[in-house]
Amino acid sequence: MFEPLYSTAEMQAAEARYPGFPATAPELMERAGVAVAREAMRTFPSARRFAVVCGSGSNGGDGRIAARVLREAGREAVETDEPGGFDVVIDALFGTGFRGEPRPEAVALIERINAAGAPVVAVDVPSGVDASSGEVAGPAVVAALTVTFHGLKVGTVVAPGRFHAGRVVVAEIGLEPGETAARRGTAAILGLVPRRGARDSKMTAGRVLVVGGSRGLSGAVCLAAEAAFRADAGYVTVALPHDVLPAVEARLLEPVKIGFAPEDAVETVLRAAERADAVALGPGLGREPRAGSFVRELLARLDLPVVVDADALFGLEPFHRVAQTILTPHAGELARLLGERSAWVDAHRLEAARSCADRYGAVVLLKGVDTIVVGPRGNPVIADAGPPSLATAGSGDVLTGVIAAFLAKGLDAETAAVSAAIAHGRAAALVPHQAGLIASDVVAALPRALA
Repeated sequence: MFEPLYSTAEMQAAEARYPGFPATAPELMERAGVAVAREAMRTFPSARRFAVVCGSGSNGGDGRIAARVLREAGREAVETDEPGGFDVVIDALFGTGFRGEPRPEAVALIERINAAGAPVVAVDVPSGVDASSGEVAGPAVVAALTVTFHGLKVGTVVAPGRFHAGRVVVAEIGLEPGETAARRGTAAILGLVPRRGARDSKMTAGRVLVVGGSRGLSGAVCLAAEAAFRADAGYVTVALPHDVLPAVEARLLEPVKIGFAPEDAVETVLRAAERADAVALGPGLGREPRAGSFVRELLARLDLPVVVDADALFGLEPFHRVAQTILTPHAGELARLLGERSAWVDAHRLEAARSCADRYGAVVLLKGVDTIVVGPRGNPVIADAGPPSLATAGSGDVLTGVIAAFLAKGLDAETAAVSAAIAHGRAAALVPHQAGLIASDVVAALPRALA
């Protein structure tokens, strides 16, 4: 269900458990260097000339062994600080122990590696990337291939580090598995999602209430409601303003539709919630001043699990709820929740998601190619199954509907968020046309993703 993602400290602990360590460290280094050389030759079979840029630590030792193995295989492999003019460059400058910003002399080396005009093979982690967080504080190597040892590193999966790693290959070097704080979700978690059984009725298979909608944004509630049904919910209700009801009536067949006026909106939703197991709050809600007070009052009075998305996140302040809550911001929305800039969130995604979860006392799902799910004072799960085609309008509304369906089926908030992100990504990947994919394509593919 989960794949370990190692931090620097966790890798050091794994090495320390190796029999005879540190006296046996050369054995590990030999295996690492051989793995780099073999993968470099496998990936670039026509390459004859390799530049190997080595640092002074163990990462540099791995690189020197790789250079020796390449030479033994008949390739030209030169340890050099001038990597221009070679077929492939091997980056063995820094390893998992690197943090912060490189010193000026290292910056110059990294810039020469990136400017060499040849594909780069990074040893363990691209130099300049923090292996424990994915943060990049200064210049960093942009690799075509990263050969990492024992297990994936957090920094090769979480952005921005993942954008420097290229294709990542894990090489086993003889270490025993260990517990890690960060984990990567796999499709196996979908086995935890309850399916409708012979004893179920529409009222026991998961009842979802979608609250949102406004003029010009009626499609958001439609996508969320349809996604909830396609994620196997048995009963879906949509509550929305009266003036949006005709447009939604024309689009949606299966869900029950309930209209409300500004003066009775909260009470109408609370009555509808009596026939629900979970609530999706926010799709297409709009950002009128009264929307904020509407969201705050619902969060205070609803005693059901709620997934808060889209416009319901706008202007949200910390709140207290006993029932489970999931916030699903993208980077810009998360920045507003924390009073930070979007660029800061993009540069510190793990820290930002954790801070938001702690501040709001909720499970946070930070959207992105490296979707991060984390609860208050909890450990993160990365759900990166989604293809780039998910960067399309409405895909977040689809995800909200899936999360609400899984909450309604009884999953806890973190499991619902992770499994929904994986189902969402799998559904998008199953769509035959990746170019031109739209959100309703993902809705249609959800049953196959869950099959």
